[in-house]
Amino acid sequence: MAHANISIFVPHMGCKNMCSFCNQRYIAGTAEIPDERTVIDAVKTAVNTKGYNALTTEIAFFGGSFTAIDRDYMVRLLEAALTFVKDGTVSGIRISTRPDAIDEEVLSILKNYGVTAIELGAQSMDDEVLKMNDRGHSSLCVEKASRLIKDFGFSLGLQMMTGLYGDTNEKALITAEKIIALKPDTVRIYPTIVLEQTRLEALYKSGEYKPQSLGEAVSLVSRLLIKFHENKINVIRTGLHSIDLDRYVAGPWHPAFKELCDAEIYLNKVLDSLKEKGNYIIYVPRGETSKMTGQKRKNIEFLKQKGFNCKIKEDITLNKYEINIQGM
Repeated sequence: MAHANISIFVPHMGCKNMCSFCNQRYIAGTAEIPDERTVIDAVKTAVNTKGYNALTTEIAFFGGSFTAIDRDYMVRLLEAALTFVKDGTVSGIRISTRPDAIDEEVLSILKNYGVTAIELGAQSMDDEVLKMNDRGHSSLCVEKASRLIKDFGFSLGLQMMTGLYGDTNEKALITAEKIIALKPDTVRIYPTIVLEQTRLEALYKSGEYKPQSLGEAVSLVSRLLIKFHENKINVIRTGLHSIDLDRYVAGPWHPAFKELCDAEIYLNKVLDSLKEKGNYIIYVPRGETSKMTGQKRKNIEFLKQKGFNCKIKEDITLNKYEINIQGM
């Protein structure tokens, strides 16, 4: 059963600093501030959606370093959400926050109000990269907060970004290894996007910062997905779901970014296996045919140009990212 969130976006009132990639000044001045009514209305809307499943749905407070906002305001939002946990309308509450906004006191409050999962915006586990992007915390802070969250019995989620100012593919892969060592239950991977009214925009326009191309981001994130998959860590989001195109300046955004990554993973696996030109059937897991085929049949056409004429079929015995190739 697929997990679902009833997302409540909290403006950046809790953020004590401004990261290089965040257009906080713009967001804070225009975003609607949620209240208890917002929570109630969001849940009612979700419940009336076709296929709603209370057992797999959480209320999720995202966007504003939830544990760093005014404490009374935070509690009011949690109280509104807890009502739906108690009556079984949702399975729990998920929040996202900064690593340096976690301590035993706040975790006790979250526990009392039905929070089940906490996601930390780690972004990088390289201290130089964190400093260059004005994150305001260290990798050690991420480690300490992660262990504390797990000690309190919460589900731990960690978010990382690729292509940050000062970052490299090698540093991103090391970040992934350090995240894996913390044994999170979930991970999100976000390639860095340049938005208007950010420090990153100024760095980009001055030539000091070069964002990843879409191809570069897909290539790196594909490697990260395999690394997390091999370590049995669930990547629940890859790439931004949507962006304000009016505020977009540069960077590897694509509405189907995860599909591009999966397509590259399958293509690389086939290329590693095929040596002699010829006709083949490529068996993939159930539901993965389109990913092996690639957008607009890109993978199939690429293989054809290499002398591999391939048909795709599904095999229910295969697991994700597994393939089986047979000659025709």
